[in-house]
Amino acid sequence: MIRRRVVVSGDVHGVFFRDTCRRTADGLGVAGWVRNLPDGTVEAVCEGEPERVQKLVDWAHQGPPLATVDAVSVREEEPEGLTGFEIRPTPAGF
Repeated sequence: MIRRRVVVSGDVHGVFFRDTCRRTADGLGVAGWVRNLPDGTVEAVCEGEPERVQKLVDWAHQGPPLATVDAVSVREEEPEGLTGFEIRPTPAGF
C-alpha cells in the first residue's frame, strides 16, 4: 500500500473536479479524500495498491472534461490505512 498527497492547480474549482475524483477513486478501489483549498487549488490524498494510486494521480493531471490543469504536485507519505473516499470541506483559516 502507498499514499500520495496531490495538489492540483489551474481552473479546477466549479468544474466537478472533486466529485469526478471521488467517483474515479471509487472505481479504482483507492481510499482517501479530496477538497478545494481557498487558494484555488484542489488537494487529494489517496491510498491503495501502487498501480491503482498511480492511475488516480495520472487522472489528476487532466481532471474532468471542464477542468484546465496547469500543474500537479505529488508528495509521498506514509499510509494511514484509510477506507473509502470522501469529499472534505475547504479548511477554515487556510
